[in-house]
Amino acid sequence: MQGRDSFWRNHYKVTDEADPQWKQVLEDCSVDIIYALSPQAKGKIERPYGWLQDRIVRTCARENIRKIAQCRKVLKWEIDRYNNYQVHTTTGEIPSVRFNRALDEHRSLFRNFVIPPPYLSTKDIFCLRANRIVNSYRKISLNNLEIKLHGVRIGDTIDLRIVPNKNTGLAEVRLWCDKKFLKAVTIKNDNLNLVHF
Repeated sequence: MQGRDSFWRNHYKVTDEADPQWKQVLEDCSVDIIYALSPQAKGKIERPYGWLQDRIVRTCARENIRKIAQCRKVLKWEIDRYNNYQVHTTTGEIPSVRFNRALDEHRSLFRNFVIPPPYLSTKDIFCLRANRIVNSYRKISLNNLEIKLHGVRIGDTIDLRIVPNKNTGLAEVRLWCDKKFLKAVTIKNDNLNLVHF
């Protein structure tokens, strides 16, 4: 196995080597990821979405809806109808009734969310993440912004937990090292060059 680029070959990460943001969140919450490995398992997930998309398109065409805000209302109405009023063809039950009964009978894998130690806030879990190495000046660099740190060693890896706020245009960057909270700094979203959705 080759871990670096060479004259003969460029090294690219394969699927299992990449650690996407959503996977890191689930790992922090001690949730195992189970991939759908069969068409039947994938179909169980995809079928309701396909059905919902067909309903929304047909309803919008029938009602002559052209604006996205009106489409969102149709989507909310369809989701509410699907979850709370429609009898599911496979189970023969209304999904919300079935779900609530499973919770009452303790037959659900859902559990109450608890912030896992050593983290202090939901901001440390549901956030964007990045890592930086402490340089010889005991600073880290984040998109040409330097952040001075105390109580860390040169070469330490700093775990950045980034919480952007679209309304204020600011992001809270929470810095962690060896499972210890160092500090939080506020940076403009524009300076972070964040991914836009």
